[in-house]
Amino acid sequence: MPNKKNNQKLSTWGKIWRIALAIAVPLCGGFIISLFTRDAMSKFGSFNQPSLAPPAWLFPVAWTVLYVLMGLASYFIWKKGYDSRKAADKSASKTALIIYGIQLVFNFVWTPLFFSLGWYWPAFAWLLVMWALIIVLMMKAYRISRPAFWMLLPYIIWCTFAAYLNCGIAILN
Repeated sequence: MPNKKNNQKLSTWGKIWRIALAIAVPLCGGFIISLFTRDAMSKFGSFNQPSLAPPAWLFPVAWTVLYVLMGLASYFIWKKGYDSRKAADKSASKTALIIYGIQLVFNFVWTPLFFSLGWYWPAFAWLLVMWALIIVLMMKAYRISRPAFWMLLPYIIWCTFAAYLNCGIAILN
């Protein structure tokens, strides 16, 4: 007999709370990390930087937008698994959300590695692993929820740019 919970549509408030929670997780994580790396943007300005380095004010704006998009993507992945009656869909969503969580930890740890510890090359290697995790997540999202995939696209582009900056700063400093 099918699970009654899975046959019910989420209420409007249920959807709003789940979307809010999905967005709050990366935003809160990013905020907490920013408390530990408060001087990161002033430190960024003091580096010898590669030619395409943007102004420091752009980073918090970009990350806020990216965290919102990442949170929405995670909601769409979760929702697809929640709404499906197929065990394979539920399993695929669960796997994608585990990968999402792992890459989110990698995301949060990169900032202290780079800025607080000044480990530019280890941070670059860390970023490459994170980049690979995002690619795997995007491949899974593509099969689960196309909107989730498209919401992750700016994230991988920004992380590719971040890898360029990380590598450039490691070389120049």
